[in-house]
Amino acid sequence: MLFSQSVLQGTVQNQDTGEALPGVNIYIPELSLGAISNGDGYYEITQIPNGEFIVLFSYVGFQTLHRIIRFDGDKQEVKLLLSPSVIEGEEVVISGNFTSTQHDNTIKISTLGIEEINSSTIPSLIASLREVPGVNLISKGPGVVTPVIRGLSLNNILVLKNGLPLQNFQFSEDHPYLLSENGLSHAEVIKGPASLIYGSGAVGGVINMIPEPVAAEGTIRGKFDLRYFSNTVGALSNLTVQGNQKGILWGVGGGINSHKDYLQGTGEFAPNTRFNSYNVNADLGLIRKKGVFRVFYSRNASLFGMAVAPAIQIVTENGRKNQYWYQDLTDDLVNSQNRFFLGDFKLDLDLSYQNNHRKLHGEEEGDHAELVDMTLQTISYRAKVTHSISPKVRYIVGTQGMFQENRNGDAPERILPDASIRDISIYGLFQYNINAVKLEAGLRYNYVSIFVPYQEAAGGHDHEEEEEGNHQEPEYISFDSQYDNLSASLGATFQVSESSLIRANLASAFRSPNLAELTQQGRHGLRYEEGNPDLDMQQNLEVDLGYHLHTRHTTLDLSLFYNHIFNYIHLAPSADSTDEGDRIYRYMQAEARLYGAEASLHIHPHPLDWLHLKASYAMVYGEYADGSYLPRIPANDLSLEVRLVAEKWKGLRDLYLEGGMDFVFAQNRPAQFEMTTPAYQLVNLGAGFDIQLKRNRIHIHLQCANLLDVSYYDHLSTLRDLGLYNIGRNFMAGLSVPFNLKN
Repeated sequence: MLFSQSVLQGTVQNQDTGEALPGVNIYIPELSLGAISNGDGYYEITQIPNGEFIVLFSYVGFQTLHRIIRFDGDKQEVKLLLSPSVIEGEEVVISGNFTSTQHDNTIKISTLGIEEINSSTIPSLIASLREVPGVNLISKGPGVVTPVIRGLSLNNILVLKNGLPLQNFQFSEDHPYLLSENGLSHAEVIKGPASLIYGSGAVGGVINMIPEPVAAEGTIRGKFDLRYFSNTVGALSNLTVQGNQKGILWGVGGGINSHKDYLQGTGEFAPNTRFNSYNVNADLGLIRKKGVFRVFYSRNASLFGMAVAPAIQIVTENGRKNQYWYQDLTDDLVNSQNRFFLGDFKLDLDLSYQNNHRKLHGEEEGDHAELVDMTLQTISYRAKVTHSISPKVRYIVGTQGMFQENRNGDAPERILPDASIRDISIYGLFQYNINAVKLEAGLRYNYVSIFVPYQEAAGGHDHEEEEEGNHQEPEYISFDSQYDNLSASLGATFQVSESSLIRANLASAFRSPNLAELTQQGRHGLRYEEGNPDLDMQQNLEVDLGYHLHTRHTTLDLSLFYNHIFNYIHLAPSADSTDEGDRIYRYMQAEARLYGAEASLHIHPHPLDWLHLKASYAMVYGEYADGSYLPRIPANDLSLEVRLVAEKWKGLRDLYLEGGMDFVFAQNRPAQFEMTTPAYQLVNLGAGFDIQLKRNRIHIHLQCANLLDVSYYDHLSTLRDLGLYNIGRNFMAGLSVPFNLKN
């Protein structure tokens, strides 16, 4: 019954003055439940299921605290005193092997909140992750971007939504993830293979999209976000509405993202980089004594212009409508999340169905304007049990897998064959606390089966030759193979003092070659790509060492990593070309290594309460065993920022003014067939403030990227071969309006 659920209530006060603190966020991350303290500092959270949870207390300008509280159907009262603090406190992260605070985690997890995401001057959720040191982007313009973590990308990174991996034909940088900020709380990034609970493909890392908290009991709330981008004359808008009535949760939302071709620093437009997309989402849930049960649905549909040579010749005017050479992509995702609380045990049962439909249109005229038509259907599941044997010992056991089918329509180019893929795994993790030392170890077994029935090979049918009357015997393909291996991790956190700690991790991850790497055969864009059915499994061994310092006025993070990859799978250009003149790219394997470092520093010099200084640096080097350089390795970069803040000024609240510079160093270690890339510097500015309207705050923010309109090439831009620079000066104006329909 609902009345037997637990209640958390209490007050929050300023430790220095004893005054009540209104507007404090009280949040239970595992349940997405929260509340905000009122004018008397009082808060109350109802509908809490039985079990042990971390409760987070956070307020801008004050120390962030957390409490571990056990609920047994009763009423808990927690009165807190928060002390002023000018540096952000520790966060609770849920993407690690165990839900815990950032300081308690054996692996470093970087977070990017929705406020930072909405401040991005690039209108793409994935592109906003560039703010995290060690994360870069392979780009074909503002719309088509692919994440890179410590030099690894595509099949070596897992992107999650609601805890399960997205399937996105992610073998190519032409295939952007279809994701929206709508309904998002924040993104969490794990660098490296240390997390075993998400899948065998996390050799490079994991990006997890975390949904926003549910509405408080008895309320209906919403938010409208709008952003305008001067460079692309573009607009991005999102609307969400949520409700919670007696533990029955619901939410609906939608958004539009539309842009013209972007302008380079030269003032010239980049032909056919325009894109138009929309999203809709809905969720329904139930909170009861024994668990939390939620179902999510999202649909993302996009038209992405392809800046390729034929399109550049045709597209002579900057516009918004997609007519020639564009991708028509739709993604439907249904996800069921169920968490049961059974005494000292927590049982998670997650299930998802994803339908990713990909079309490529060429020139408008002709019988074969639609060149590609592929549908990838995936059923994914995960079950895991978490148990705390004692305050010092806990473990996880679980299983995860997927059933996947790729099917081609009637379009002439079949870059991948029809295929069936099965993936199943079991894993276990163990954590032990010894005073100031926390140890964590895990093991995972994976089995993958890939079956391609006998069929005409993708590259074995040339329609142009057929139209000219030259008959060519088709080639045929079939494939049937299985792969299995072990992944393992060992990590430790050493609490050096109350304000500093050291993390050390050793992890090995396995990845089987995927369908594209094994069987791809045919023209992909303007190049010819060949798979390799003889590829072996890819395995890596990575060592991470990190140091974290957190004081009242300073935070410092340092990390070093070395990643050795056996049988590294990569797509490399060859010296061969087809009869039509397309260069042939082939999947190959070699021993490789990546190594580097990251650092971030945040200083608030006392007693200058209005000043914040930030700096971050990231470097990565990638080499084959013979000393030659890996492709797609980003340049080293240094970012500096000065931020001035004020709690209030006249009728405005939480004002800020910021300026920064990005120093991107020359990339003088190009792979074969790559070019060196000169260094460049970018100047960025930003400002923002809140306007208090009764119980809600309207947030307004302004950003300018590349203020000096510099013409530059990013080393990972795939448009450089066409002579197109990256995006020039871009002003972004944003507005966020929360509202309450029922309090």
